[in-house]
Amino acid sequence: MFQLIRRLASGVWAAVCLCLLPSSLSAQETRLAEQGAEPPAASLADMDWLVGQWVGDGIGGAPAMESWLPPTGTVMVGTFVQQTGDGGIMFTEHLYLMEEEGTLVLRLKHFNADLTGWEEKDDILNFRLVAMEACAAYFNALTLRCRDADKPGEGLVAAVRMQSGAELLFNFKAMLRN
Repeated sequence: MFQLIRRLASGVWAAVCLCLLPSSLSAQETRLAEQGAEPPAASLADMDWLVGQWVGDGIGGAPAMESWLPPTGTVMVGTFVQQTGDGGIMFTEHLYLMEEEGTLVLRLKHFNADLTGWEEKDDILNFRLVAMEACAAYFNALTLRCRDADKPGEGLVAAVRMQSGAELLFNFKAMLRN
């Protein structure tokens, strides 16, 4: 995610991202781990609400999609696609939500539209769990939560905190199938 932030901050999308930044009065969606804090107990069973396909507006208002498969053993596999304004692929992410040592960790890699990676070959971004609530998982600088905890299948909020402290916020709704 931080690679994305650096690319956005240094590239064409810097001006576009300014429209996604929260006002100084709004609450942060993401949380940060305190130094030395132990991650809470959690399992993939706590994340059943995440399974499905989600669509919404992404960076600069361009369409974005996120999909999560049901668990396979101790791993849930997800994908994220950020489109360009003209409908092409800006970038994708391959995500693994994994059970590890009684808690959850989210790992991901970014890819350009031509499938070249952002991270070095063996590098992976790791987000450890900070807090777990009903219909919400707060990883260090990354949040996945239901838009409405009383209606888990209707909407998904995903947020990532940039190094500046500002956030990229994605509001998704459940993808309707024909």
